Amino acid sequence: MQRVLFLSVALGMGMATSPVLAQVSFEAQQDEVNQRLVKIFGSGGFRGLTSYGTGILISKDGYILTAASQMLDTTELRIHLSDGRKLKAALIVVEPELDAALVKIKFDEGSALELPFYDIPALAKRPHTEPGAWVLAFSNQFKIADRDEPMTVQRGVIAAYSKLTGRRGIFEAPYTGDVYVIDAITNNPGAAGGLLTTRKGEPLAMIGKELRNTLTDTWINYAVPFQAVVEFEVEGKTQSLSLSAFVEKGIKGEYKPTQRPDAKVLGPGPYHGIQFVVDVVERTPPYVESVEPGSPAEKAGLRPDDLVVFVDGEPMISIKTFKSMMQKLRPNTTLKLEVRRGDKLQSVDLTVLDRPKQK
Repeated sequence: MQRVLFLSVALGMGMATSPVLAQVSFEAQQDEVNQRLVKIFGSGGFRGLTSYGTGILISKDGYILTAASQMLDTTELRIHLSDGRKLKAALIVVEPELDAALVKIKFDEGSALELPFYDIPALAKRPHTEPGAWVLAFSNQFKIADRDEPMTVQRGVIAAYSKLTGRRGIFEAPYTGDVYVIDAITNNPGAAGGLLTTRKGEPLAMIGKELRNTLTDTWINYAVPFQAVVEFEVEGKTQSLSLSAFVEKGIKGEYKPTQRPDAKVLGPGPYHGIQFVVDVVERTPPYVESVEPGSPAEKAGLRPDDLVVFVDGEPMISIKTFKSMMQKLRPNTTLKLEVRRGDKLQSVDLTVLDRPKQK
């Protein structure tokens, strides 16, 4: 609610200082853009995890570019088109360095889709837009749009073009490349994967997730330009990866996700008291084997056979992922865990502590 109020104030100020622009209708741009955006519905829906989002159509046969999210981790992924059609979809590939994902609409054998779309590789060849330009942000924030309702439209200004330094909860943002910083409250629940355009509706960038700026500890509203290129190190060598290459190869089925280099040995991290099952395969799920008496895990209510699914909204795909995350934490940090107990999801708060001294 607070964000909505801030948005109203921001728009009101913009109208007061720019009366000519305030009188311009963006109805034509809205109609054009909405045909190329989709509403995505997947896993989540419990405390702190949004089950809906936005995507950009990038091929006539139903490939979709969106932000990487726990919402996509389901076999019941659904897509709603602008005309109200409800279709099933499947996750194709996720690239952690770009914090982006490709999704493909499923359609019956013998039928085909002829959808309007944006050609991302072609858009990536254009120069980026400079700060000061007026922009429009289209997204399914707060699940305002469901079936054939139009996306939310917000007007703002590109405040800066810079490297992203953000975090979600205790986790640093995986994407660290260039972004448009937007002078409007655009990055709300459900907005990630939406589209940033010029005032004329020309596509510029994909709206990102809800993040806090690590420099100012304030919410940051940003979008990833289609020209984005991120650099990272693997075994001491610098590699680069572009969003356009991810899209182009992903559509062809030729893309292989980047393997992040193994984290340096930082020690076991703070004490939690969870004993997991034996880690014998590459991606052993984080099932709880036992809980130490009097430990933070016992106080949080964790039980044997619980499966740790999410930590602060981030998916825990393996025991190794959980342990790697723990290495980055400090004692007295409180985490929100979503665990699967039987056929239900339970939410617990776990406060990790200093490791007890060896007797």
